[in-house]
Amino acid sequence: MSDKNKQLHDELTPEEQEALMQKYDQESNTRSLKGTAAIIVFVLLLAFSIFQLYTGYFGAFTAYIQRTIHLGFALVLIFLLFPAKKGGNKRRVAWYDYLLAGLSLIVCLYWPVNYTEIVQQIGSISTVQMIVGGIAILLTLEATRRAVGLPITIIAGLALLYSLLGPYMPGMLGHRGLSLNQLVNTMFFTTEGILGTPLKVSSTYIFLFLLFGAFLVKTGVGNYFNDLAISIAGRRTGGPAKVAIFSSALNGTISGSSVANTVTTGAYTIPLMKRLGYRKEFAGAVEAAASTGGQIMPPIMGAAAFLMIEFAGVPYWEIAKAALIPAILYFAGIWIMTHLEAKKTGLTGLPESEIPPIKEVLKKIHLLIPIFVIIILLFLGYSIERTALIGILSAIIVSLFLKETRITPRKFVDALTSGARTALGVAAATASAGMIVGVVTKTGLGLKLGNGIVDIAGALASNINVQLMLTLAFTMVASIILGMGSPTTANYIITSTIALPAILALNSELEFAIPVLAAHMFVFYFGIVADITPPVALAAFAASGISGGEPIRTGFNASKLAIAAFIIPYMFVLNPEMLMIDATWTGVLWILFTALTGMIAIGAGLIGYWYKGLNWIERIISVVAGLLLMYPEGYSDLIGLVIFIAMLVYQYLVRGKGDSSKPQPQVQS
Repeated sequence: MSDKNKQLHDELTPEEQEALMQKYDQESNTRSLKGTAAIIVFVLLLAFSIFQLYTGYFGAFTAYIQRTIHLGFALVLIFLLFPAKKGGNKRRVAWYDYLLAGLSLIVCLYWPVNYTEIVQQIGSISTVQMIVGGIAILLTLEATRRAVGLPITIIAGLALLYSLLGPYMPGMLGHRGLSLNQLVNTMFFTTEGILGTPLKVSSTYIFLFLLFGAFLVKTGVGNYFNDLAISIAGRRTGGPAKVAIFSSALNGTISGSSVANTVTTGAYTIPLMKRLGYRKEFAGAVEAAASTGGQIMPPIMGAAAFLMIEFAGVPYWEIAKAALIPAILYFAGIWIMTHLEAKKTGLTGLPESEIPPIKEVLKKIHLLIPIFVIIILLFLGYSIERTALIGILSAIIVSLFLKETRITPRKFVDALTSGARTALGVAAATASAGMIVGVVTKTGLGLKLGNGIVDIAGALASNINVQLMLTLAFTMVASIILGMGSPTTANYIITSTIALPAILALNSELEFAIPVLAAHMFVFYFGIVADITPPVALAAFAASGISGGEPIRTGFNASKLAIAAFIIPYMFVLNPEMLMIDATWTGVLWILFTALTGMIAIGAGLIGYWYKGLNWIERIISVVAGLLLMYPEGYSDLIGLVIFIAMLVYQYLVRGKGDSSKPQPQVQS
């Protein structure tokens, strides 16, 4: 954003922003080191990025070596940077953390040093390997707790216990069980545990794209997104809220965290919304909902898109293409409701004096080139690693066009170290998630839970279509619960491993087969909205820290604004054309038209305003019309469209009548 606008509206100092990030975003809770410890960390971060760039360009080492070196860097740096508890000393590294860092180095170097011996052995592992593997498991769990948080750590710990206690588990949860030797062998000496597919993606695709994001940030693209959003949306009704939606969607393309997105863009947009007259809880909710939506926005989707390649077995371009229409509908839903709220309360746009001159904004339009380069290269079929490397190079080149955007040698090094810092939480999360996946695979837990959900749905309803809707509803609840407090990557891995099998288990009984990609997108969406769904709702809590609103109420407001995220997944499971699967252009355009129309009706019903205030009967009719339009079936679309047109005409004809009591905005100084 421009300096003038920043001075006017940025009520949070950088220190306050950092404190808020550390409170709600576990990955930001790091030490501020000086002296020798700071130099050690700096060198390790730089070496981490150089290693990843080298293997990205020249090709990765064999799986075990690539992944253990990646894990080793991450574990060592986590123990040096993250204190054992939030209130721990942030100025120096505790003696035991040096010990844990040293152990991490030893256990992760064990694979490269003894590679030939390990890959040639068959059967059980030696006593030394048992100790090394056991320590690796414990270090991974502790590093995950520090860098990512308790939710995924607890799930991973319970998964490990479940693998050992199988013979003692009741009913369908029972299994043969693994011995301690088998468990350690699977978790660290095969690619079915810590060194599994999630860590593979972290050590190749994800790291390079996080590095790409770090280089984009150094060009000032984040501030440019704000200025671009203001110039496009600032003048409109309720302008600041629309600025929040627009800038958060753009920042979401380079941010892998709902909380980080909320704090960085919300530090500007939330005070601006409050000043214009939005309620505190509503202002915070707009930013939280929009920032959370950044995780479902192509092309990067919080790095989950790259995991989906491996888990769903679908090419990247198909995933990005499938995510496009749902993302458009998600942000359109928030835009519609903020517009209606602004109309309801009489809020206007920003004064012209606070809108950046369009000439100044267009001067930096070149900063968007790297994003288009990424999209084009992926469309042309370039490898993901090569695409990320060219994206980084393009960010450096376009930065040279203007002095204020130029990546200097100092900024270049800073980008390398900040990119590596961002990757630490992802590496720890994917390593722990690998253990969860390994246990689920070995014990058949995912299939058992999936069949269990289907059986419950079958007991409640005999009709297969009703069973499908109940199964989807149960899977939705499970995904939201499993996604609470977890970062995007871990969130998706957990939900796709534990919750997803329930959807696919119904395929043999349905008249149509649910595409695998649609099932993956379903659990991914509901895992993501956990960031705004009370009681955890980390993004909403972070937003309330800026707005001063009540956190739970902010969460409920954000969930209402993001209502599209609770409806759209059902739509694309029932009608995969929305994901552009076996779709025709006419079909896609009709779906987009009816869905957007439906969102207008639902938004009006939830906000209680269209052309005029709605009474409770009109609100119910509006919501019903919207749901009929969004339900992917011909007759429901026609009925919904008739009701929509009738409501639209009625509202237009009676606008302004009996609505004189409309509240006026309370503009805050």
